[in-house]
Amino acid sequence: MNLEQELAAFKAEFSRTAPAGRAALYEAKIEELRADFASKKAVSVDEIAPNFTLPDAAGKSVILNDLLRSGPVVLTFYRGGWCPYCNIQLRAYQSVLPRIAALGGRLVAVSPQLPDNSLDTVTRNALTFDVLSDVGNKVARSYGLVYSLADEIRSALRSNNKALPSINGDESWELPVPATYVIARDRRVALAYIEVDYRKRLEPEALLTCLRSLA
Repeated sequence: MNLEQELAAFKAEFSRTAPAGRAALYEAKIEELRADFASKKAVSVDEIAPNFTLPDAAGKSVILNDLLRSGPVVLTFYRGGWCPYCNIQLRAYQSVLPRIAALGGRLVAVSPQLPDNSLDTVTRNALTFDVLSDVGNKVARSYGLVYSLADEIRSALRSNNKALPSINGDESWELPVPATYVIARDRRVALAYIEVDYRKRLEPEALLTCLRSLA
C-alpha cells in the first residue's frame, strides 16, 4: 500500500467511526480554508528557501544552510504527532530514507509542537531523521504556511485531548498547512507541495524523482 492508499484507508475508517457530524465538520472547514488560505504567499518553486535554525528532539540546533553544504534537503512541515495523517506520512518517508540518503539528500520534518512532544513523535514512529520544533510557527510563517484553526475545530480537538496550547506551548491555535519542499544546495526550491487538505501528502516517489533531477 502506497502513502496515498494508506491515507485514504485511514480517512475512510475515521468517517466510519467518528462521532456524528465530525467528518462533515472537518470536510467543511478544509473547504473554507481552501477558499481563504493565501497560497500565493507560500514559498514556491524557484524561490529561495528561507534559512532557519531550530532545535531537534534532543535540543541540538539544526541550521538549514549547514545541511545544504552536503546536499539537497527534503523539508516537510507537519501539524504534529497528535495528527494520525502526519504520523502515516512520517513513517512513509522514514521507509525511503536510505533512498533519500543515496541521492545525497537530507530529510527534515518541522512542526510547532514543543521539543518533548517532538521526541515522543520520534520515539513512537521510530524516526531516524531530523525532527525539529518550530515553537510559535516562526519558520512556517516565513514560508507562508500558517493559519489559525476555526473555533469548531478547537472544540473538537479539546474533546479529543488534543488541545494545541498544551502541545505547542502557546495560545495561538495556529498550525502550518502541510507542505513538503525539496531544496537544492543553492537554496532554490526545486519542488513545493502545499495542500490545505491535511489528509493528502506528497508521495515519497515524487520527492525521490526530484532528488534524482538534482543529482
